[in-house]
Amino acid sequence: MPKKIKLAKYAGFCYGVKRDVETAKKLKVENPDKNIFVLGELIHNAHVISELEKLGIKTLYEIPESGSGICVIRSHGESPEVMEKIKNAGFTPVDLTCPDVKKVQQKAVELAKEGYFVVIVGKSEHPEVVAINANAKLWTDKVAVAANIEQLKELENVIKTHKKVGVVVQTTQRISTLNEIISYLTTISKEIHIANTICASTSMRQNEAKELAQNSGLMVVVGSKKSANTTHLAEILKDITKTIHIESAEELANYKDLIDKNDNISVTAGASTPQNIIEAVIEELEKF
Repeated sequence: MPKKIKLAKYAGFCYGVKRDVETAKKLKVENPDKNIFVLGELIHNAHVISELEKLGIKTLYEIPESGSGICVIRSHGESPEVMEKIKNAGFTPVDLTCPDVKKVQQKAVELAKEGYFVVIVGKSEHPEVVAINANAKLWTDKVAVAANIEQLKELENVIKTHKKVGVVVQTTQRISTLNEIISYLTTISKEIHIANTICASTSMRQNEAKELAQNSGLMVVVGSKKSANTTHLAEILKDITKTIHIESAEELANYKDLIDKNDNISVTAGASTPQNIIEAVIEELEKF
């Protein structure tokens, strides 16, 4: 019996990532004699970063005291302080912050201005969360970041001293994580304002993948291990069926026995996974 291999409809580049990659390349074409930099890795995918480097689009891991050329702000966003630092160093900033991420920043600022204790649901070290946190802290120091209930419990006494609690969410978070945190907050807070800022692309990707997993013996998740939305996808699916998380087609060889045993395999991919890598994975699976 040949294997049944199904590819998720919502797999690969989301709108924000596609726009960022295409715009960065266009900037280089239109400005061949100018330096084109990106502050931090444009997307969490080593293959794409390598491709951009070959085109002359370089990654900056810190802002130098002085420089020249264009500095791209990636989809994760940055704080106003960083934006000023880029300008003061001599770069021309091009802001490619994802519109969905902008909405989270704006909502966090709005809640801060209205006197809420702001809870940001997400990983404190993730660049998107760092930027949301920095924007909110321009207006208040009453801000906390928590990726789970355990982290929030450490702040329970502080939260209890505030009448109003406002919640925003990292765009690539799991809805189950948000629900767990809200359930906990309702036991210690009198007034809660919840802004479900998980982006539509993330929700559709996760929901479709869950449906596929229910009818698949094996789920293959393709994307960088550094990508938050990809790792969350793999975590969700592992609770439903056998799931492997790979970055490239070459890694499938490590799971030969598992693939051989399953005739019904579905493939999904994170928002920063290029189409050519997804296609290579499908092609490799068809060889089994």
